[in-house]
Amino acid sequence: MAGAAHLIVDVAGTACALPQSDIREILPLPRLHAPPAAGGLLAGLLNLGGEPVPVVDLAILLGLRAEAGADDPYRHVVLARGAPLALLVDRALDVVTVAGDSLKPVEPARSLNGCVVAEFAWGKGLAHLLSLRRILTREERTRLDAFAVQASDRLARFGDLDEATRST
Repeated sequence: MAGAAHLIVDVAGTACALPQSDIREILPLPRLHAPPAAGGLLAGLLNLGGEPVPVVDLAILLGLRAEAGADDPYRHVVLARGAPLALLVDRALDVVTVAGDSLKPVEPARSLNGCVVAEFAWGKGLAHLLSLRRILTREERTRLDAFAVQASDRLARFGDLDEATRST
């Protein structure tokens, strides 16, 4: 039986999976702009071609780590497809094809916002399949969007400053 491809990521020692179809790109940890008022689960904003993309620390979001981990240069950022969102993970480990009948559904009440939708055998344990659509609550998404708008406005002001400086 044919299956779907999933990216396995390490999140504070926990194997999680994301559907490959939901992923735009995987990047080595870039320099992030961390607004002073952000804190919490927002690791910072990634300037992606002039567009600020909120980067969420997945370990903090899932309650697997209380605060930001050490500055590990080998961490990865997983960019979501179709949404201005990126996830900071400890490592991108593998891409695996998982047959549909290998997925064991998880009750929505077992995770915040029902973000863990299924589990499947991987290695010597289980990988938790996450839904990018459900990974953030509506309020979290609204707050991250507001930070991105503020950062975009700030970048635009610097762009105007650059043009004024060149013309003088």
